[in-house]
Amino acid sequence: MKNLTSPVSACLLFMVMQVSAQTNFTEYDLAQTEMEVMDPTKSILMNTESSQRYKELLMALRASDFDDVLDYDGQFTVFAPSDVAFAKLSGNLKARLLDPENRNILKSVMGYHIIAGKISAAHILRAMCRGEGSATFTTLQGEEIKASMLGTDIVLTDKLGNTAKITLADVNQSNGVIHEVDSVFFPVRI
Repeated sequence: MKNLTSPVSACLLFMVMQVSAQTNFTEYDLAQTEMEVMDPTKSILMNTESSQRYKELLMALRASDFDDVLDYDGQFTVFAPSDVAFAKLSGNLKARLLDPENRNILKSVMGYHIIAGKISAAHILRAMCRGEGSATFTTLQGEEIKASMLGTDIVLTDKLGNTAKITLADVNQSNGVIHEVDSVFFPVRI
């Protein structure tokens, strides 16, 4: 007999989250989360530029030319590492990534954090229910990222096994959505 504990748990969690999510995140009092309010009528790039949480991300997006992409009208999902997530990287590694000679590597790293199309946390959870506890999504870099549950957290895993937990979900933008993650994906070796 097939063990359905994990898919059933994920689906149950999804239903609980759907029922308890009565207010749009952008309308929530964000002072409690120590985050400034992002304007859902502005693009991902415009909100990132005005944010105090994503300065390192903005620098990396500009150095990899993804800033132009995220100002475009199309819909995108960004798994956005906060400055706290970037702080986990060594200063030497950050300097090497931002070196113009390593632009293609940085572009690959940043492309792994972006998916074409707007994918809400509820969509990710539904896909995990259909996928017996996990789901994969194709990034702009062309590789897949896997979503699964660890307790009550959605955890994303890159092709090398690096993981990042979604710490803040469904921050809506005019051209997509941001899900803040606690680590920077590193799908390449440098």
